[in-house]
Amino acid sequence: MVARMTAAEFTALMARRAGQSPAPAPKKPARKKKHPGLPSVPEPPELAPLLAGLEGVGRTWTLLMPYVEQMLTSNLRLHWRPEHTIRKQLREHAVQMAHAERLPKLQRAAIFYVLHPRSIERSRDPGNWSPTAKAYIDGLVTPNPRRPLDRHLLPDDDHTHLLGPNPVMGSAVPTGYARMSLVIVEVQGT
Repeated sequence: MVARMTAAEFTALMARRAGQSPAPAPKKPARKKKHPGLPSVPEPPELAPLLAGLEGVGRTWTLLMPYVEQMLTSNLRLHWRPEHTIRKQLREHAVQMAHAERLPKLQRAAIFYVLHPRSIERSRDPGNWSPTAKAYIDGLVTPNPRRPLDRHLLPDDDHTHLLGPNPVMGSAVPTGYARMSLVIVEVQGT
């Protein structure tokens, strides 16, 4: 019986005999992730459960933030440069939305960020998206990072002026990547 071998096995055998290491096997091409489709608009969040625990509730605004393919999460491990680029884009979107909605200056507010995840059946933790919410709130409060004393929505985003941001799970989006809504609630009194 004659032993048969492939050309790759023969090349590896000859390389071993010559004292050379064999050439690495060619890598399989990486599978492309399937794009989730066109962006969709989620159902607006239900306000009654959010406002139930607050005292001195005034006006409310719900902002569906612009569609982005990548948001910041606590689990995301990026080099500082791409993370900064994403954060800058999120801040700019918040500034644009504040101007479009003509948000007034408030003394005190509660902010809820509502995550609208992709419609994949798995466990979700909306708190993981807090870096995205932080970037949005920074854009709402300080619209121009080069002039940090210019404020828009609140005098500061510290605990005396801002309650939250509080994570809330919203309805899933049927197509596209995850979306986020911000619910801004004016808090009157202390």
